[in-house]
Amino acid sequence: MKNVPFKGIIAYPITPFTENEKVDIPLFKKLVERLVASGSHGIAPLGSTGVLPYLSDEEKEEITEATIQQVNNRVPTLVGVSNLTTEKTIHHAKFAEKAGADAVMIIPMSYWKLTDDEIVSHYDAIAGKISIPIMAYNNPATGGVDMSPALLKRLLEIPNVTMIKESTGDIQRMHYLRRELGEDVAFYNGSNPLALAAFSAGARGWCTAAPNLIPELNIGLYNAIENNQLKEAQDIFYKQIELLRFIVAKGLPRAVKAGLNILGENGGKLRNPLKPLTEKEIEELKIIIKNLN
Repeated sequence: MKNVPFKGIIAYPITPFTENEKVDIPLFKKLVERLVASGSHGIAPLGSTGVLPYLSDEEKEEITEATIQQVNNRVPTLVGVSNLTTEKTIHHAKFAEKAGADAVMIIPMSYWKLTDDEIVSHYDAIAGKISIPIMAYNNPATGGVDMSPALLKRLLEIPNVTMIKESTGDIQRMHYLRRELGEDVAFYNGSNPLALAAFSAGARGWCTAAPNLIPELNIGLYNAIENNQLKEAQDIFYKQIELLRFIVAKGLPRAVKAGLNILGENGGKLRNPLKPLTEKEIEELKIIIKNLN
């Protein structure tokens, strides 16, 4: 298997903001520490949960440095570096590598539909400028580009591209990746409600914001799968499925922040145009969390 530094539960921290919509770095570090202390197997800032597109270049660099400083090599770090242009993506990838990230995650973002050749050239250009591994992230709902299994196979021919995160919600994609690319392909589940099915299909890990709220259940599911305890894995998964569906349906940043507040933790503020959950939605989330105990 090519260089793959991640296995297990890869936790996505939120990016908290102050009342005047500045990134709250001290609070961010506390939230990262919660994830490390919870037993998460990796930390991945600047993903969907970290509201990557809403941050300036300087704020992205602050978050990258704060993550690596706080984690302090206790678990691997996977930094999101995606941008509309190849030039800017290279800039952030090089910054993450220099700061000490173990790998970077890249989703092709586009206003206009990109061709497969354009996407391959995008990844190839970035890979040529860094030496750490790259996770190719397929999430058409947020990136606007759906990378087919055939395209992902092409990307894996680039030496630095060693991992795939699949977030289409189509479990057949994962089975295809395993069948067509072999047992050595490292793919990761990015669709929370499909966590159990993805592990059954051979996923090496689960990239998720859920450890901000239910780390014990997330890690328990992974451990049960690793120990081949299928019945226990099913029980653990279906206990958390309602929460997993809720946070996806309501939007990860707003749902996770609300959940942290319900748990007595400071989740910080959101940056416009994102708005908090409604009172009705918060009450619904309170009931879901209460039923987990």
